[in-house]
Amino acid sequence: MKVLFMANIPSPYRVDFFNELGKYCDLTVTFEGRTATDRDEKWRAAEYQNFKAIFMNGIRTKSDQFLCVEIIKIIKTGFDHIILGGYSTPTAMLAIEYMRMKHIPFWMEADGGLISNDNRLKYKIKRHFISAASGWFSSGKMTTEYLTHYGADKSKVHVYPFTSLKAADILPAVPNSEEKVRLRKKLGMGGKVILTVGRFSYMKGYGKGFDVLMNAMISCPKDCSLYIVGDEPTPEFVDLKKKLKLDNVFFVGFKTKEELKDYYMAADIFCLQTRGDVWGLVINEAMANGLPVITTDKCVAGLELVENNVNGYIVPAEDVKALSEKISSILDNNSQRNAMANKCLEKIRNYTIEDMAKAHIQVLPRGESDE
Repeated sequence: MKVLFMANIPSPYRVDFFNELGKYCDLTVTFEGRTATDRDEKWRAAEYQNFKAIFMNGIRTKSDQFLCVEIIKIIKTGFDHIILGGYSTPTAMLAIEYMRMKHIPFWMEADGGLISNDNRLKYKIKRHFISAASGWFSSGKMTTEYLTHYGADKSKVHVYPFTSLKAADILPAVPNSEEKVRLRKKLGMGGKVILTVGRFSYMKGYGKGFDVLMNAMISCPKDCSLYIVGDEPTPEFVDLKKKLKLDNVFFVGFKTKEELKDYYMAADIFCLQTRGDVWGLVINEAMANGLPVITTDKCVAGLELVENNVNGYIVPAEDVKALSEKISSILDNNSQRNAMANKCLEKIRNYTIEDMAKAHIQVLPRGESDE
């Protein structure tokens, strides 16, 4: 079965997924660019083992988006199935229009989605491209609602477990207190640890709600510290730390996947106070390391994976008081924290790259190349 998958950049977790999917089919993957412009160089660690990678030459239209007319030639070579990893890049739009004109069926994949209050024109544009597909892959309930809002046929939407994790990345058990103490000593941490992961370059840090989380720290237990891992803080957040006199807030900078795992395992709670994430893979990663999660009603991963008072909490995106109360609730109750940690591991075991690939291949009818 010959499958073409159109992607924008070779992010490491995507390459892992393509390598897994390529075990079940003759897979070709097109990339519009080699890496995102705002990512650390260490972020690129791709090995293309079980699929053919084609890096197209295109015209950059904006950051990390290209117009690659070469995609038409590639489509013409013939595939049993074509999957688009989105619709919003110029290359994807060109491919959709060509396949619509030539009556070539294709699938569209959506890793997440939040219905926005679009004006009439924007709604029509989204509906035009999303509804053009013959079938859809959705990461869950919220994403399915998003797709059907813009014209997808719900009976042809197939749900898959979206993740960046292989089965081996998920801890077999929650780290015990001795292991956490060892890791905190290694990392120079003390007391109870709150962790968040994200980039200050995303909406200057406000998109990930770092300001809300830092303000919440004022009312949190005095023996806890907040570690923000991702990249270098912008001047606004350096100033905010000084203004709020937060000696227990630490800006860590970029860490590799291996380095970041130590931070996850050393922490007590993971917080993602995002103002808007169409998924939020750091939620998956935190849960895979046995961390209770607090996130917002604007995080699709949280809405799919986090159950209030079971494995974490969902709070309003701008609510400092609610956030600080939930942090204190978990930190002050060891039995609750341990129970939530175990529930996180239990939930996330169903979200692996191996399962993600199987969920895709199981719904693709066998093609002529298999006969």
